[in-house]
Amino acid sequence: MINRAAETTLLRLASQFPIVGVFGPRQSGKSTLTKATFPQKRYVSFDDRTTRELATANPADFVAAFPEGAIIDEAQKVPDIFDALKMRVDSAELSPGMFVVTGSSQLRLRQNMTDSLAGRAAFLRLLPFSVQELRDSNILPDNPYDVIFKGLYPPLHDPARNFLPYDWYESYIDAYLDMDVREQIQADNVSTFKKFIQICAVYSGQLFSFESVSRELGVSAPTVKKWTSILENSFIVHFLAPDTNNLGKSLVKTPKLYFVDAGLLCRLLRIDSKEELLLSPHKGAVVETFAVSELLKRRLNQGKKPNLTFFRDYKGFEVDLIADWKRAFAVEIKSQNAPESKLSANVRKYAELRGNDATKAAVFYLGDVSLNVNGTDYVAWKDWGEFAE
Repeated sequence: MINRAAETTLLRLASQFPIVGVFGPRQSGKSTLTKATFPQKRYVSFDDRTTRELATANPADFVAAFPEGAIIDEAQKVPDIFDALKMRVDSAELSPGMFVVTGSSQLRLRQNMTDSLAGRAAFLRLLPFSVQELRDSNILPDNPYDVIFKGLYPPLHDPARNFLPYDWYESYIDAYLDMDVREQIQADNVSTFKKFIQICAVYSGQLFSFESVSRELGVSAPTVKKWTSILENSFIVHFLAPDTNNLGKSLVKTPKLYFVDAGLLCRLLRIDSKEELLLSPHKGAVVETFAVSELLKRRLNQGKKPNLTFFRDYKGFEVDLIADWKRAFAVEIKSQNAPESKLSANVRKYAELRGNDATKAAVFYLGDVSLNVNGTDYVAWKDWGEFAE
């Protein structure tokens, strides 16, 4: 079993709050993590129809059947369970970590928990495996493109299953449409929504124009905004907002879209092998998507907000990432495997424009060695998820 970096954060939250919500994309390992972290707790899943019907019929009695607490998987499928959990927590002596609830829908799970359990619950977002987790388990390949093309969803790294990326992602997309999307849109729009996901794949790593996608897809801009919210709330994509600073007023206001997993992105772009990826015009965008995902995982596994933006001015000068952490980092992401000085030109210029020593320049590249050259950190791909704060 691959140890999850988020386990320490989950234990920390469970030592303080009576209820902890763990949400993330389908097949990201939520159930495995919670059961491994709390092996003494009873586990129930609302994916099971009989269990779901019992909980729906009498939520209070269902919760009362677990006096020592429990792990409740896919809790959002029984919305009334959250009021029952509130009554259970409020009627008993405070017991941190009593209930752990999980779900694949950030929007529905968090809405229900926020409405019913304000002040009683903490939240952890769990994404697929990180490079650090594979490396610590001694199963990380030497070639970065093996990881980028395959992706990091846990089932693809289970030696007992032998899934091929093409087949697994096709099944994953179908399951996502049937189980996560269909109930949120009209049934006759499912095929159009699938086309919408494929269009979004072309935008990964780029400014996302709702109007352009609306015209290309033949649906209204409000519909595109609703559908992108579905993708974001089910952890298929993530948006980076433009950086706000004192460098000028003529800055873009359009967000950049990134897929959360580079392997899923490759499938949607119809890239069928790592060799095709190496020759693809989308290679740079896929590598950038991979890098952003690693930083997202780093922050979320620690229970922290991502605090990631990008910078672009009206003249087109751009920095891929601005990480606003304990100090500011300006990061360029490159698919080269050698630390050439020209790769750092934009981040060095950005740091100079900021006019202080608080912004650190860094270049993420596909080399094997992390090093500092003239004050700029060149971070090897295996270290992206452990980038120093």
